[in-house]
Amino acid sequence: MKALILAGAENDSHLTKFKSNKALIKIHDKEMVRYIIDAFKDLDFVDTIAVVGPREALLPIENQVDIIVDSAASLTDNILSGASIFSDDDMLLISTSDIPMITPEAIRDFVEKSLSIDADFYYPIVLKEENEKKYPGVKRTYVRIKDGVFTGGNIVMIKAGKVKQCIKKAEAFMAYRKKPWKLAKILGLKFVLKFLLGTLTIKELQERVAELFGIKARAIISPYPEIATDVDKDSDLELAAKALG
Repeated sequence: MKALILAGAENDSHLTKFKSNKALIKIHDKEMVRYIIDAFKDLDFVDTIAVVGPREALLPIENQVDIIVDSAASLTDNILSGASIFSDDDMLLISTSDIPMITPEAIRDFVEKSLSIDADFYYPIVLKEENEKKYPGVKRTYVRIKDGVFTGGNIVMIKAGKVKQCIKKAEAFMAYRKKPWKLAKILGLKFVLKFLLGTLTIKELQERVAELFGIKARAIISPYPEIATDVDKDSDLELAAKALG
């Protein structure tokens, strides 16, 4: 299995006041992206770690990974650039570079649950109650559906060939990944109404994604809040420093 970490510069991040590339902000003298790299290194089923980002900026972590892929203009272009270095049958674990609390156990749990289900695309979700139990008071974007109140994770699992097949169709999804209302609009009026009423089910969402993108998608409920807790603002950075101290 291959790990692909997205570390392109995020100019819209409040934290770029510390570094032009958020992935390189140091937490206890260690670049944020290094925590994700180290988690992947501890997994025996991951044989290649690639990072997509500005090559020159990533020189400090060059000897920690197998491949550095130069970043492109957008998030979807970065995903496509990273997937393109692998063969179509390679299974990818695609992660953002701003989840420093992630652990090998959280990734392993996600992968094992995913591999027990026949699908093309796997996405972790975490119950609000689990997140607030581990990180009380932390503000996250939640979606209320019939199955519960969830926040989305920051790792997905998909074959490289499927990325190449549907990444452009998914561009709006990626742009609105933290705006549930806009995502619901893309899914259709029926889903907007059911979203507002809180009656959407995971099964209905999975079926609609299959219709839109031609892939079998499955949401994986994870008991590990660290898979969904990214660092976007000062308070998140403070939480990460405390959790990793």
